[in-house]
Amino acid sequence: YRCQHNILNSKNGVPVAENFRLEQSTIADTIQAGQVRVRTLYLSVDPYMRCRMNEDTGSDYLLPWQLSEVADGGGIGIVEESKHDNLAKGDFVISFSWPWQTVAILDGSLLQKLVPQLVNGHLSYFLGAAGITGLTALLGIKEKGHVAVGANQTMVVSGAAGACGSLAGQIGRLEGCSRVVGIAGTDEKCSILVQEMGFDAAINYKKEDVAEQLRKLCPGGVDVYFDNVGGDISDTVISQMNRNSHIILCGQISQYNKDVPYPPPLPPDIEKIQKERNITRERFLVLNYMDKQEASVLQLCQWIQEGKLKVRETMVEGLANVGGKIFIPFSENNNLIKYNDRRG
Repeated sequence: YRCQHNILNSKNGVPVAENFRLEQSTIADTIQAGQVRVRTLYLSVDPYMRCRMNEDTGSDYLLPWQLSEVADGGGIGIVEESKHDNLAKGDFVISFSWPWQTVAILDGSLLQKLVPQLVNGHLSYFLGAAGITGLTALLGIKEKGHVAVGANQTMVVSGAAGACGSLAGQIGRLEGCSRVVGIAGTDEKCSILVQEMGFDAAINYKKEDVAEQLRKLCPGGVDVYFDNVGGDISDTVISQMNRNSHIILCGQISQYNKDVPYPPPLPPDIEKIQKERNITRERFLVLNYMDKQEASVLQLCQWIQEGKLKVRETMVEGLANVGGKIFIPFSENNNLIKYNDRRG
């Protein structure tokens, strides 16, 4: 699956199907020392990928996809042949620069071996709840949320039905928040958040007055805000945050295809509120906390095994469907492409 052309005509462009093309090709019959041949099992399709469709991704740690080169991202596969000392046929492996192709020859040193038992056999969880998505939620709350058991804190999560947001609300509760309120875009999503994910309440921003509902559902104000969306919704939440509260700046998906700096500046009136109330709003990058990765992944896996962390995934079959998942406005839960075919 190759990137056909960037959105060069406008910095405010939106991805379309014509940005990609699907090809049939062959790969080498033999592998070199240190390499492995893998068959792709899962690919994760995430909101940040839209940033990679512009020459300027807006981030120094994200490289743009190159024209006519194979697109890549988080992926899991099984080793079919190995000439790497630490990997054997049948091993499950993961990489966050996995090429979007059904079979690939990769450098074994760039792959991490997986232990399926840690996630009760749900390999795909390593791309979501037990992977970067879960780490972002957990470390964001720990490092930027300043959640404390017994502090009677209220957390609000925007983009709450998405992959990171649905985990963040649950983790906020597990870490000590006394009340968790989500913001999502349909009644069905709001119902899932409350009935399955353990949120105390959820607001449908497309049908309800968010400011009014926040006053009703968070009468003591907001202490921690897990921000996935930015824009008007975040401005509304910030206006109801308490003094010395904290914004976990996870994502600004409403701004990703706009020509604005990251993080996007707040409107003057909201920025005034932030400063007067001493509300922290610092950029959060999970890659800065990789020294805490192993312990954090084990914590996430333990919660999954104990049934304390609920996971929902959106699964689509086949490489031909991968591009379409980038074009939707928001990532709902974890978007995954699964393979059953054996074409190269």
